Amino acid sequence: MLIGVPKETKTHEYRVGLTPGSVRELVHHGHRVVVETGAGAGIGFDDAAYETAGARVVGDAGAVFAAAEMIVKVKEPQPPEIALLRRGQILFTYLHLAADRELAAALIASQAVAIAYETVTDARGGLPLLAPMSEVAGRMAVQVGAHCLEKEQGGIGVLLGGVPGVPAAKVVILGGGVAGTNAARMAMGMEAYVTVIDRSLPRLYELDLQFGAQLHTLYATMENIEREVAAADLVIGAVLIPGGAAPKLVSRALVRAMKPGAVIVDISIDQGGCCETSRPTTHAQPTYIDEGVVHYCVTNMPAAVARTSTQALNNATLPFVLTIATEGWRRALAVDPHLRDGLNICGGRVAHPAVAGDLGLPFTPAEQALRE
Repeated sequence: MLIGVPKETKTHEYRVGLTPGSVRELVHHGHRVVVETGAGAGIGFDDAAYETAGARVVGDAGAVFAAAEMIVKVKEPQPPEIALLRRGQILFTYLHLAADRELAAALIASQAVAIAYETVTDARGGLPLLAPMSEVAGRMAVQVGAHCLEKEQGGIGVLLGGVPGVPAAKVVILGGGVAGTNAARMAMGMEAYVTVIDRSLPRLYELDLQFGAQLHTLYATMENIEREVAAADLVIGAVLIPGGAAPKLVSRALVRAMKPGAVIVDISIDQGGCCETSRPTTHAQPTYIDEGVVHYCVTNMPAAVARTSTQALNNATLPFVLTIATEGWRRALAVDPHLRDGLNICGGRVAHPAVAGDLGLPFTPAEQALRE
């Protein structure tokens, strides 16, 4: 198969769909790769490295899209890229369609085969292609949250770990999944007072076993969320419904009840955010203040550490790229139910139930879409 890797165009997005090492692996297995010039230059992967790995480097995205049978990206396609997609072309990337009706409509109109990293599953019910970026985002959330708490950033002026004789900041994490667990680990490492709130008792039990008395856990009720968020210095939103929009756990009234200068880092913003006051931001302008609270809602947080993120993502995605390229998308998805869960749009139809449900669009089961 001929695989295309365009340069990412989202604001301050330096990640790249395939590293030179991944290209070499694909070429070794008999596939061809075409890469847009400069696609990995921002994180130290120059054109020469791709050519040495066996890729053909071309001058613009148009040439990549025109040649490739499968496009491998990191972020959702931007409008100029969507215009380049064609019927039957495979798009393998993060999509987060439940929070983006306009993108979903454009992909439906393109008749492309859109497979989303964030809804591919594994045998344990996990999300193996979302997990690496959730790890990065969870760890980053504490870094950026600590920075936003500084006075010159609009924050309350609290040091996350405190000092002897002065209490540490209170960090509340909504969601105990991969992102929330990594956020908790970092926040505890900085000696903050950390509470994780989750609706899964088994997950809270696992967190208790993993971290012991250093971590405080609470079951997710309205009362617990309201009490803890109102008292928090830093709130990290890390809730996830696979393929679906994030639930709004923090109302505007609750944000208004928080301390002036408190901080919200909403990792869930890719799926619409878990706070009513959250709206997407970029690395160029990452924060804003609403109801007296600093909000950090960057939709591509891991791009700030793009080299680490790209390598971590490629470790997870490469086996799936190889499978699709070797078997063809129909056979690959027919044989592997977990990869099939990644199918979001196929031939002008929505093939993921959560996406269809949140957008109010007709749903075609993936098994049916594969036959048509």
